[in-house]
Amino acid sequence: MSSPAVVSTPVKTLRAQESQASLVWRRFRRHPGAVAGFVVLSLIVLAVLLAPLSPYDPNASDLTRRFQPPSWQHPMGTDALGRDELTRVLYGGRISLLVGVLVVLITMSLGVTVGALAGYFGRWVDTVLMRITDAALALPSLLVLILLSAMLREVDLPLLSRNSVLTIAVVIGLLSWMTFARLVRAAILTLREMDYIQAARSLGGSSLRIILRHMLPNAIGVVIIECTLELGYAIIEESGLSFLGFGIQPPTASWGNLLANAQEHFIKAPWLAIFPGLMIFLTIISVNYIGDGLRDAFDPYKVLGSQAAGKIGEG
Repeated sequence: MSSPAVVSTPVKTLRAQESQASLVWRRFRRHPGAVAGFVVLSLIVLAVLLAPLSPYDPNASDLTRRFQPPSWQHPMGTDALGRDELTRVLYGGRISLLVGVLVVLITMSLGVTVGALAGYFGRWVDTVLMRITDAALALPSLLVLILLSAMLREVDLPLLSRNSVLTIAVVIGLLSWMTFARLVRAAILTLREMDYIQAARSLGGSSLRIILRHMLPNAIGVVIIECTLELGYAIIEESGLSFLGFGIQPPTASWGNLLANAQEHFIKAPWLAIFPGLMIFLTIISVNYIGDGLRDAFDPYKVLGSQAAGKIGEG
């Protein structure tokens, strides 16, 4: 009769010592779609990082090999200038993923800051910041994207030069932070009424410490899922700008301008559109599944539910 107590004590000790990171990883692994998305996205990232290992130059043309269909020598065929499509897709993936990551960083920085300040302080701060957010949401995004892109391309600054990845990321990021702000504000409005926030205030915690240490970690699920959606949105927006001639310009490849260039030859060489489109599709669906898995892993209600279920099982 004493053996269960002997066995349960080490189990409780191990659970107590288990870190938050290992708990999140253990719950993340229980989400099959998230694991599959992580594997697919990891393979895509690894492939684009290894793009320099390709034997072909992404920008070197060979007119004797124009519009060759997929083969062992050219697994994704060749384009109108005889360039290897696989090599250009891999190099284009570097640009598109970099644009996506930069846009996520810009929008997250702006949106989380605005939403946290508006939700925590309320009153006139909330009113002013949310009216600015509403005004930004009311702008016709596509037209403003084109206008900003055209303006920044003419600015003579070291970082914001013509055909610059940072230029495109800044353009998209300046018009994409509003959803972050609204979601974070809603989460902070709920959290600021919690007892532990009131206790932190009564103990003399500063506003910055309360927001960074107690509020934002509990809103991490909202931030993560929006980051994954924003990554897909940024890739699509970059594709649209490139299609209209205001994004990454040839000969630099991106998934967006590869699709734009393929429209003229879709009937004759459909692989030129299929493979960049497939990479965009796989990337977006992978990050969405990863976001779902991370949201569940960080969800405090799921954590409390699993802990309650464990206590009931021990009882």
